[in-house]
Amino acid sequence: MKFRWLDRRTRQLASRAWTVKERRIVWRGLTGRFAIAIEPLLGVAFMLFLTFGIIYRSQHVPADRDLIKIAWIFGIGAIAFAGYFVAVLVAPFFAYLQTFKPIYIVDGYVRYREPDQVSEDDGTGYVATLFEDHSVACEWECFGDRALPNKTIPAMIEFSVYAGIHKIDGRNTGLLPEELPVLAIGIAPRKGTHPD
Repeated sequence: MKFRWLDRRTRQLASRAWTVKERRIVWRGLTGRFAIAIEPLLGVAFMLFLTFGIIYRSQHVPADRDLIKIAWIFGIGAIAFAGYFVAVLVAPFFAYLQTFKPIYIVDGYVRYREPDQVSEDDGTGYVATLFEDHSVACEWECFGDRALPNKTIPAMIEFSVYAGIHKIDGRNTGLLPEELPVLAIGIAPRKGTHPD
């Protein structure tokens, strides 16, 4: 996700803290991802068990001294599983930390625009929060199933820098669902902030 933070006036914007319910939804997403990360965590434990087991056996059983030559293979396996564990959890953990930053409120405009030459291959355009003088407060690249049109609409907007636009004129954009099942099992695709 790309965003631009272009105007120092945002420090003076009205803002609010994340509600307990909003933070709980992001927390459930994190715990759901942690449930998936159990697999690589078990892989780390198993590979470390084999690595240290081989090292221990090669030091205590004279006939198996040469086993230590293969211990590094399992050590690399443990490192690979640890990398997988971190990769699975880094984005949702970072998203949860963002819930301690403010949600800004702007009475301005939402601007949609088509993808351009610097868009990601699967990018469908950009959505931006504009101040009432039409200068950009923040802009994010969007991904979806259809390209965004060039369109600007007046709106009361709630947004966070990391995530994007949460509400337009009090209506949830689908960026943050109203509720998330335990462990985030069975969630539907996000609606996004498409102008239709």
